Amino acid sequence: MRHFTLFATLLSSAAVMGPAFADQIVAASHITAVTVYPYGAQVTRVVDFDAAVGAHDVLIPDLPAQTPAELIRLQAEGVTLGAFSLRTDRLPPRDETKDPAMLAAKAAVAAAETDVRSAQAGVDAINAAVEAAEAQVDFLRRLRPEGDAVTVEGVKALAGMVGVEVLTARKEALAAQTQLPAAQKVLEDARKLLGDAQAGQDALSQRAADYAGLSVAITADAAGPVHLVVQHYVESASWQPVYDMMLTRKDPSLTIVRGVLVSQTSGEDWAGVDLTLSTAQPSEQAEPSVLWPDLKRVIDPVEMAKRAAAGDENAQEMLYSGGMSEPVMEPEVVAAPMIKGDVVVYHYPAAVDVATGVENLRLALDEIKLVPQIEAWAVPRRDDTAFVMAKFVNDSGEILLPGQAYLLREGELVGATQFSTVAAGAEAKLAFGAIEGLRLKRDMPLRAEGDRGILSSSTQVEEKAVLQVENLTAEAWPVRLFDQVPYSEQEDLEISYTADPAPSEVDVDGQRGILAWTFDLAAGEKKSVQLDHVLRWPEGKQLQ
Repeated sequence: MRHFTLFATLLSSAAVMGPAFADQIVAASHITAVTVYPYGAQVTRVVDFDAAVGAHDVLIPDLPAQTPAELIRLQAEGVTLGAFSLRTDRLPPRDETKDPAMLAAKAAVAAAETDVRSAQAGVDAINAAVEAAEAQVDFLRRLRPEGDAVTVEGVKALAGMVGVEVLTARKEALAAQTQLPAAQKVLEDARKLLGDAQAGQDALSQRAADYAGLSVAITADAAGPVHLVVQHYVESASWQPVYDMMLTRKDPSLTIVRGVLVSQTSGEDWAGVDLTLSTAQPSEQAEPSVLWPDLKRVIDPVEMAKRAAAGDENAQEMLYSGGMSEPVMEPEVVAAPMIKGDVVVYHYPAAVDVATGVENLRLALDEIKLVPQIEAWAVPRRDDTAFVMAKFVNDSGEILLPGQAYLLREGELVGATQFSTVAAGAEAKLAFGAIEGLRLKRDMPLRAEGDRGILSSSTQVEEKAVLQVENLTAEAWPVRLFDQVPYSEQEDLEISYTADPAPSEVDVDGQRGILAWTFDLAAGEKKSVQLDHVLRWPEGKQLQ
C-alpha cells in the first residue's frame, strides 16, 4: 500500500501522535538522490526496517537540524502512514557504529596512528645507532695501556687498534645520520596525515551533534519489512553552469564544453547519490506581482491647510503625504509549486559524492559544437588593437544557461567572462581576446587653438579624423571597424558627417550615431577611413 503525506505546518505533539503507541522504532536513513536547484536542494532518503502488526512510532534521527518541516514529503510501502512531526530535542544518541562515514574516519585515524608509530620507531632506531657509535668512540678514547702493555710496541698497537675502531664507529654514526632526514620526513608526513584524519573525525562528530529527528506514526496490518521514502528541502546548496568556450579559426568551430559547479553546506555528506540539477527556483517568487489601482487627486492647498489647522486628520494626511493613503493589501501567501513545464533539468549519469562545506565540485556534462562567424572588431577611438569576436546561433536545440565561461582561442586561455542566457535558436556573440598584430590608430589632422583635430567657433564645431587598421599578422582577417558621430534631437542643432569610404552600417544595433565598416584586410595591408562631422547651431545658444 502506498501513501503520500504532506504537512504544511507542524501539529502539536498531542494532535500528531494520537494515542500511545505500543513501541518506538528507531531507524536510520540514508540519502539516495538529490535534486539541486540554483538555491537549495530536495533530498531523498530511504528508511528500511521491520515492523510487527499494530501501531508504531518510527523515529528517524538523522535529518539536518535546519530541515524545513513544512516541505517534508513521505511515501511508504507496507504500512499506513499517520501524522508526523520534526523533533530537535530528547533525541537518542546516534549510533556511530552504523555510520559508514564515521567508521571510515575512525579507520583512517587508526591507520594514521599506526604509520606514525612506525615512522617514529624508524627515527628512534637511527638515533640509537648514532648514540651507540658515539658511545663506542667515547669508550675507545678513554683506553689507556696498563701492565705489560706499557711498552712502545704495546702503545703503538693499542693506538692503532683505537684509531681503526674509532674510524669505523664514526663511519657508522655518519651513515646513520644520513638516513635521519628521510626518516624524519616520513614521520612529519605521517603526523600530518594523522592530523587530517583526526580533523575529519572531529568534523563528523561535531556534525552528528547538530541534527533533527522525524517522528512518524505508522500502522502495520501485517508483520514484515517497511520501506519509507522521505523527501525534504535544504537551503544551503546550489549549482551553477561553467563553460570552456574553445574557438578555432581553421574550419571555424566553437566547442562549448559544459560543466557544473555543485556545493552544499547542509551538515552531512552526500555519498554516492543520484544527482539531478534543475533550473527551477522553489525558494523564489512563484507568482507575478500585484498592481493596485493608483488614485490621484488635486487639492486646494490653502483650503486644505485651513482644515488641517482645525484638526481634520484626513486633511493633514492629504496635505503632508501628497494624498490620501491607500489601504495596504498584502498578497495571499501560497505554497510555491514545483513546476516542470519549461524548467531545464540535467540528470548526472553516475553516482556522485558531494561533501558538506567543501569547495565547489565540478562535474562534466557534455560538449556542443557550433559554427561561428569570426571577425576582428576594431574600435580605434578607444583601443590600440582589434579583438576577436565570434557570432553564433545556438542551434543545439537546448538553452545555454548563464554561468562562468573560460575563453580559449586556438587552445590557449585568453580570458573569462560571465556568460548570459542564450535560448535555443537565438544569436549571441563572444569576445576571445586581443589580436596584437592588428594595430589601430585614430589621427586628427586638423589643428586649432586649444584642440587637436577640431575647428570651433561660437556657432560651429568641425572635427576631422582618420581611422587606421594595419594588419601585421601573417594571415588575412575579416574586420569590422567602429566609430561614432554625434546625433541631435533638436531642430536648432544641425549635425552632418561625411565618410570615405561610406560606412557599411549606420545606427548599429539601434544605437544612433554608431557607424561600422566591414572589409577584409590582407596580411601586411593597411586600411584608412576619413570621417568628418560638423555641428551648427544659432547665434546666442551654447553647445552642451
